[in-house]
Amino acid sequence: MIRVAMVDDQEMIRLGLRTMIAAQPDLDLVGEAADGLAAITLLDTTEADVVLMDLRMPGIDGVEAIRRLRRAHSADTLKIIVLTTFDQDRNVLAAGIREVADGGGALSATAGAALIDHVADERATLVDPDMVARFASLTPREHEIVAAIVSGLDNTRIAAELFLSPFTVKTHANRAMMKVGARDRAQLVSYAVQAGIRP
Repeated sequence: MIRVAMVDDQEMIRLGLRTMIAAQPDLDLVGEAADGLAAITLLDTTEADVVLMDLRMPGIDGVEAIRRLRRAHSADTLKIIVLTTFDQDRNVLAAGIREVADGGGALSATAGAALIDHVADERATLVDPDMVARFASLTPREHEIVAAIVSGLDNTRIAAELFLSPFTVKTHANRAMMKVGARDRAQLVSYAVQAGIRP
């Protein structure tokens, strides 16, 4: 059974997620929170395998909540799926939860764009030399795939555009994450933007 927690400030979104999770026999909703601070408190006292995290919330937003959660929970024990709106088919989202629980990565195009906006706003036009050095170790193909991820494309779209298989794209993305020290796809996007990689 995959234990799922959700964090979103909109009750209607939480209701939709609740309904979707309840319909899946291998998913168990273990808690929910309406803002980032409540999420941190929830996950200090509740064991979850996967968290569905909204980015845009009042008070402590999803990005800051993720930063704080990562200080307390490793990526091996707590997986995070970033959402900005419930814009995905229920079966697709359920599959994404399973993929992340199994160690894969999922970041919707909408969530990717919101994360890029957040990091770009925060960093303005500053480029971190350390991040530039990290990304210099990538092969041309890995760099190309990272740039596509920053543009908000998922593995299937990247595979179609580069004439590769989705598995090959995932392999290159995972190698890129390992080389630059990113725990997940969301952090890879954040690091890439800090390195000056823009959509």
